[in-house]
Order: sequence, then structure tokens, then C-alpha cells
Amino acid sequence: MSYVPIRVSTLRGNQKISFDVYVQVAGKHILYLRSGDSFEGARLQRLKKKNLKKMYILQNSEGAYRNYMTQNISMALDRNSGKSIEDRSSIIQGAQQASAESLMESPTSQMAYSSAKEGVGHFVNFLLTENEALKSLMDMDMTDENSVAQHGVAVSTTAVALATKLGWKDQQELTLVALGALVHDIGHVEMGYDITQDPSKLSAEARRSYEKHPIVGADLVKSLRHFDSTVINIILEHEEMINGQGFPNKLTEKKLDPSSMVVAVCNTLDRIVRYNQLKPVDAGKKLLIDMIGRYPLNYLQTLQKITISPELL
Repeated sequence: MSYVPIRVSTLRGNQKISFDVYVQVAGKHILYLRSGDSFEGARLQRLKKKNLKKMYILQNSEGAYRNYMTQNISMALDRNSGKSIEDRSSIIQGAQQASAESLMESPTSQMAYSSAKEGVGHFVNFLLTENEALKSLMDMDMTDENSVAQHGVAVSTTAVALATKLGWKDQQELTLVALGALVHDIGHVEMGYDITQDPSKLSAEARRSYEKHPIVGADLVKSLRHFDSTVINIILEHEEMINGQGFPNKLTEKKLDPSSMVVAVCNTLDRIVRYNQLKPVDAGKKLLIDMIGRYPLNYLQTLQKITISPELL
């Protein structure tokens, strides 16, 4: 029998599956779920603890799997689907994580980029039209996941919120900010960096290696015509600070892309949440205190307000 991989993050929403799902153990494919079952909370939690990113289906089940994903996304985007905002947000989050994983693993694929960009467009619209979506997404506890892609979704979520609150209205502009945020750490994937390591606690040698990841990521995609320039800028500049103390190029505010700064400050917020095990509201307070002078003050103040009251409408 022939098997094809599927991404665990796409299996959300308690919708019954119409295909068998397998896990790979010692080179063998073991049946994990039968057609007619669903991926409910407890099962997903067990998979997360195992840090399992991929499962498998039979090759002749690919059509059923694609239908499952299409129905899941349609249900999540439909406010009249009868599903809770928590379930719908979980599906959207999972789809974004899967898109990020796919694109960061295959950046040369124009199809992967186009698919991710389209999905991000839906994601932005979901945030802008569902008043409880932002809170639901920010309330998800994903800090135990060893996933660059999940971190990207968290940063993308707050980046859209921050840009919107700052008055950015152009949907295309918001989509590019969200997409850049989604894959800003593609350099980590290329370098094999373990995101569970707090950068502030690295040795001097490890820190020097860590600080190369924006350049590694940008170099990986800058010659690819399907990558938008804004996305490339975000990948290169997301660790910079307006006072020139960031990296890799120690740029100051006048030389930085505003989109990069939106992602940069949201990236720092998620790191505070992740490495200090804080709730967003507490991380927002710490961010404002610790990062004054490093990011635009109105960005810091606005992001703190978002963590206190996560609403866009």
C-alpha cells in the first residue's frame, strides 16, 4: 500500500473524517483513527505532547482528505455554521500553521506561496469581521509547542491586530504583513534552531549563530520571484530595533520598513509570552516597560491595549 503524509495541524474542528489515518512507528504505518472518527480535544493534546507534525493516509484517500480540509475551512469562515468561535478559530489557526509549515519547507514552490497567501487573505478577513476571533486566537495556549510555524501564527495574529489599530486599512497591505509574520523565522527552519531555547540564555557562540537567522532566511527567498518584497523585508528586518540595537544590520527607524517593525514588536511579545509563561495581558505590560526606545512608542502602547482588550470591531 502507498501512503502520503498529512499535517496534524489541519485536523481540527471535531468534523468526522472520511478516511483512515495512520502514524509511522519504526518504519511501519499503524492505524490511529478510522473513517467516521473525529479529532477531538483530548486526541489533539496527545498528538501535541508527542510533537507529531505529520500523519499518513492511503494514497487513494487524498481526494477525501482535500474535501475534508475544504469543508473544514468553509465551516470555520461561515458564522452561521453553528460552530463556536473557539472551534472556528482552532480550524483557522491550524490551517495557517499548516500553510506556514508547507511554505517554510518548500519556499521555492510558487504553489505553496500562492496557497499560503490566499489562506492569509481569508485569515485577515476572519480577524476583521469576527469580533471575538482575535480574543479566541490569543487565548489559545500554544507555548508548549516546539513549532516555528505556530509561533508564526501567533505573531501574524497580533501583527494584523496592531496594524489595524494603527489605522492601516488596505487589505493587501495587511495580507502581506500577516504573510511576512507567518514565515518570518524561515531562517530558523533552514538552520535547525530549536525554538524552545530562550535566545537571551544562549552562550555567546550560540547567540552569534542565532543572530544569523534573518540573513539566512532572506537569502533563501530573495531571488524567488513569487515572494513579495514586503515579505522579504520582514524576514530580514524582524529582529531590528529603531535605536539600532537590533540585528543583523543594526538599522535605525528611518531605514526600517514599518511592516517589519509591526512584526518585530509582535515577535517580541510572543517571545515574552512563550519564555516567561505569561498571559498576553501580562506580557503586554512587560513589553511596554522593557522595550521603550527600542520600538515606536505608539506601537508598544497600542499592542498593550490589544492585549487588554483584544477586539478589532
